[in-house]
Amino acid sequence: MTYLPDAEALEICRDLIRIDTSNYGDGTGPGERKAAEYVAASLAEVGIESEVFDAAPGRTNVVARWGDQTSSRDGLLIHGHLDVVPAQADDWQVDPFAGEILDGYLWGRGAVDMKDFDAMLLSVVRARQRAGAIPKRPITLVFTADEEAGSRQGAHWIVDHKPELLEGCTEAIGEVGGFSVEVGGQRLYLIESGEKGISWMRLKARGTAGHGSMAQPDNAVTHLAKALVALGEHEWPQSPGPSMQQLIAKVRELTGEPSTDPQMVLEHVGPAIRMIGSGLRNTTNATMLEAGYKHNVVPGEAVAFVDGRYLPGHADSFLPAVQDVVGDRVLVEPHITDIALEYPFEGDLVDAMTVALHSQDPEAHIAPYLMSGGTDAKAWSRLGITSYGFTPLRLPGDLDFTALFHGVDERVPVDSLAFGARVFDELLNIV
Repeated sequence: MTYLPDAEALEICRDLIRIDTSNYGDGTGPGERKAAEYVAASLAEVGIESEVFDAAPGRTNVVARWGDQTSSRDGLLIHGHLDVVPAQADDWQVDPFAGEILDGYLWGRGAVDMKDFDAMLLSVVRARQRAGAIPKRPITLVFTADEEAGSRQGAHWIVDHKPELLEGCTEAIGEVGGFSVEVGGQRLYLIESGEKGISWMRLKARGTAGHGSMAQPDNAVTHLAKALVALGEHEWPQSPGPSMQQLIAKVRELTGEPSTDPQMVLEHVGPAIRMIGSGLRNTTNATMLEAGYKHNVVPGEAVAFVDGRYLPGHADSFLPAVQDVVGDRVLVEPHITDIALEYPFEGDLVDAMTVALHSQDPEAHIAPYLMSGGTDAKAWSRLGITSYGFTPLRLPGDLDFTALFHGVDERVPVDSLAFGARVFDELLNIV
C-alpha cells in the first residue's frame, strides 16, 4: 500500500502552533494539556493508544508504544516537547500563534522549536500506521511538557515517576540536529551528538546600604556591575571535544581551510557560528538583574542571574572558574544545574540517520556537533539511554536558521517540513 509520510506534516504543525503552550518558567501560562490531547487524539485516530498524564495541573505528557513490541531488539525512544517559549506579538511581523504561511514559510512560535518535529513525527506515524508499515523495532513515542524550563514537569518527571514507560529503550532521537548549513557551497547536515551542561547561577553582591546622595564606595550595585563586566569580557578558552573535532575536520575537508584555529574554521558555517561555535568553549551570559527599592537609597544587596553552559568534563571546574573571574566581592551560587552529555558518533543508529539523509539528498555531507543548549536527552541519560538530535531539515543556504530558536519571526520552510518527514520515514525503514 502506498502512503505519503509528509502528507499531513504542514497541517499538523499549523494546528500545534495555534495551540498556545507558552512556558514562562514560573508555573504560569496555559500549559500543554490541549496540545497533549491533540497528539493523543491524532494517534488514537489511527489506532495507537497512548497514556496521557499531568505532572502538575495542565502540565501534560503523552507516551505511546508503537512498532513491533514483541521484538527482542532494544527499543528506540522518539521524543518531542510540546511547550514553547513565550512570544511578544508586537515584535513579530505576524501573529505568533496563527500558523500563517507566508513566502514559502510556516510562521509561528514553535515552528522551529519544536512543533515542526512533533508534526513530522505524527505525520509519519499516522501514514505508516494506516498502511500497516509498522517498524520492526519497538518504538516509544513521547511528547513532553516543560522542556523549555528544565523538564522538571516533563522528561525528568517521567524518569522519576514512570520510568517503566521507557523500559527497554536504549537509544533516543529528539531535537536540534539534522538541519543543513551551507559550507563551501555544499550542504552540511549537523547531527547533535552531545550538549553542554547547564549551570544557571545567582551572583550576589553585598555592600553598605545608605542615602543615595552620599559618597558610598561599598556599593553592592557597583560591585555587581564590575563583576558582570568582567564575566562578559572574559574569553573562555577553546577546548573542543570529540564531536566538535569531527565537525572541524569535516569543515576543513569541505573548504580547504588551512587554519587549525577551531573558531576560524567554524566561521565557514556562517551565522550558525553563534550556536555551533558555542560548542568550542564554556559560555556565560547575564540575563536578569535585581537590586534596589528606591531611587535615593543605595541597596545593601544586588543580585544577577547568569546563564552558564559548560563543556562535557568541566562540571567540577566551571563554577570555581566563574568565581575567579568575578572576584571576591561577589558570591557565585548555583541556581539550576544539569549535566553535559556527549556520545560517540558511530553505530547502527548513526549509520541509519546518514543513509536516511542521503536517500533524500544524495549530495549531503554529515557531521556531529555539540549543542549549546539542553534538551530532554539529559533526563533520558539517567536511564542509560543514548540520545541524538535529529530533526532533518534541508534549508536555504541564506537562512539564518539558528537565530530562529526562541527568536522573533520564528518560521520553517514548508518544503523543509516535507523533506524532514520523508527522511524520518526512511529512517524508520532502517532502524
